[in-house]
Amino acid sequence: MSLKMEKGKVSMQSLHHDRVKSLITSFVASLILWVSQADVCAQVQPSEPPPNVILMMADDMGLGDTSAYQDFTGNHDDVQLDTPNMERLARMGVRFTDAHTPSSRCSPTRYGLLTGRYPWRNRLKHWVLFGSQGDPMIEPGRPTLATLFRDQGYATGMVGKWHVGLRYRRSDGLPASGWSDADITQPLHTTPLDHGFDYCRFTSRSHGTSGPNVGVSATKKASKTKKNSGKINGPLQNVGPGHIHGRIAVGATGNGKQLVSEGPDAYVHSNLGSRHSDHAIEWISEQVQSAKPFFLYYPSNSNHGPHTPDVSIDGVPVQSASRTKSGNSMNARYDYVYENDVALGRLLDYLSENNDPRNPGQKLIENTIVIFTSDNGAEINQNVASGPFRSHKGSTYEGGHRVPFLVSWKAGKVGDGDATTAGQDNVTLVGHCDLFATFAQIINAPLPNLAEGEKGAEDSFSVVTAWQGNTVQKRPPLFFHDHKESKTDHAVSAFRLDDPVVDGKSFPGQWKLFFDAQLLRRGVANPIELYDLATDQLEQNNRLDDSRLQPLIDHLTQIATLHRNSGGHRMTEFAPSQRIVLDWTDTDFANRFDGKPAAGLTISPDSDTAVTVEFNASQHGKPIPSARFVTNVRGLGIDGPGKFDQVESSEAISLKFDRDVIIDSAGLIAGNGQCGGFYRVGDHAPLAIYCIDAALDANDQSGVISDVGVLKAGESLILSSSPHYQTEPAGQWRLQSLTFRVLPK
Repeated sequence: MSLKMEKGKVSMQSLHHDRVKSLITSFVASLILWVSQADVCAQVQPSEPPPNVILMMADDMGLGDTSAYQDFTGNHDDVQLDTPNMERLARMGVRFTDAHTPSSRCSPTRYGLLTGRYPWRNRLKHWVLFGSQGDPMIEPGRPTLATLFRDQGYATGMVGKWHVGLRYRRSDGLPASGWSDADITQPLHTTPLDHGFDYCRFTSRSHGTSGPNVGVSATKKASKTKKNSGKINGPLQNVGPGHIHGRIAVGATGNGKQLVSEGPDAYVHSNLGSRHSDHAIEWISEQVQSAKPFFLYYPSNSNHGPHTPDVSIDGVPVQSASRTKSGNSMNARYDYVYENDVALGRLLDYLSENNDPRNPGQKLIENTIVIFTSDNGAEINQNVASGPFRSHKGSTYEGGHRVPFLVSWKAGKVGDGDATTAGQDNVTLVGHCDLFATFAQIINAPLPNLAEGEKGAEDSFSVVTAWQGNTVQKRPPLFFHDHKESKTDHAVSAFRLDDPVVDGKSFPGQWKLFFDAQLLRRGVANPIELYDLATDQLEQNNRLDDSRLQPLIDHLTQIATLHRNSGGHRMTEFAPSQRIVLDWTDTDFANRFDGKPAAGLTISPDSDTAVTVEFNASQHGKPIPSARFVTNVRGLGIDGPGKFDQVESSEAISLKFDRDVIIDSAGLIAGNGQCGGFYRVGDHAPLAIYCIDAALDANDQSGVISDVGVLKAGESLILSSSPHYQTEPAGQWRLQSLTFRVLPK
């Protein structure tokens, strides 16, 4: 029988009872420390009035790309780019030297930053959203930083690069399935406006892939080869929509997908720096006049390739203006990095020069949180750009995800706000996913109640106390992923936990354990590399085969697997260790379904679990008369109206439990069919289905549907073959497995 009782099991692998006991004991001890840290954070009083927030994030910028970290990276003056405004921010506030992105690439990092949830809990296991559309990663109803601030009375704005997905409309107004059937004269179906932003002026992806550059030199270059014909600005261009304001592609002409070639809405790569900076300042000015607190998310296009620096921003030269610390001219790449510094300086100047209407007698800078960071490491593999770390963008080695993180907020005692002082350094391990919980604490907003089925900030941990100068010794582990060095599957991940204690023995160090792609794809942990960054920051000495460290490796593996499969760091606080796996490839278990009516079929585990599960089949949301469940070696299907005994033709399988449960994962097999459709938890928004054996996107995103979350008693989990937006191909698959945990009454 395949109703597997996994008491103490944290993956689909067997664990020895003693090791499980050790895991639980060690984890409880760690949790107590984390909760104690949370208590410390809770003592920090929220600011009154609440602070404004500016979150600026560069693209592809490494630690060595700013002179604000020169003493840390060791770069010489003759190679170090001079970034005076980043230095200025560092002196005003706090410089973090152990800050990390959740991914070594763009789209997943932006998802993690905005949602406080690791991106691989979504469908994207590696790489970035690809194609001129790129289906939205953030589903409707998922909290974001923008909704967090908006719900507390903030104005919320965004300028720059989005790249977490959007959706166009067809000419008939329905959601487009992709770029090919999109009518870009129609208001877009999904944009940042659907995720909490009141205002947005943005490019859909990196600037080179968001629209055809109408600059003269770029057009001539594209015209030279037939291969580049789709990049030319004409009715058949397949690059992207150009500038988007709210829901409108402002450069659309109505002549196919051709964009305007002249005027303020022409898409010119080298004009983006000043365009986004102008929009940011204009929008902030409007909010200041309204005396409303504001949150501005400013993910710049620079310095992603192609390197197209603006001539100037607000009269400050950018093009050909980058200089080393020793005063020598640099190349176009460094001009583009320097563009970030000029844009940051303009923001700091505005805040320093203008009065705060909510704080009479003060300037805006005093009660504005200003953050500068990057979305991943540098795009070039040079020690100067990455600093004293291995590799760069696209790697799970440190150079791919350790990034600048500067923050200042005088009123909140995050630095002293004085650009003439030395500034503060902090060595606390922090990540971009931490921002959600950190901001929530600052503005006194509750985090979503995960145990009650709410979603949001699943992996977020407040680091306010670190911002204020303390060193946080204990925190939940950090994950990083996407590893181009892998020769087989780039969905490799790594896990960082410092100074763990195993069975009463301390293992001092900054331990970073790598896992192959099965951890993200299937929830199964296979360690492949181990480094102690405290003694080996270049990650040269793989200690996985050190027998003295085997207890540590076992402990880290178990902790990583628990956090991977529980649905989020915050869910490990209440997730039971016992997991139940329904496996329809097991003949004995499958026989309980095969040939049975597909309506109201109920199964019950033994008395230890005290839970029952009800299964139903439907089509277009209605019961299917005379339908029966059928099984084969691939899993569970439906003998119904469809041509094959799979789940197809808008058929769906729904499950209800009589207890609250955490759905860890669902494994779907396309086989000879097609991976498509949606799943839905209770009354939450539907999400796109993906399968164990089928890709979903330009790169392979196959795996179990993981991190589904809490399903309340009596609510339904629906797995449907119907098209997600009713415009894509339908699914045709079988349900192979379902893993869940029963929550205490």
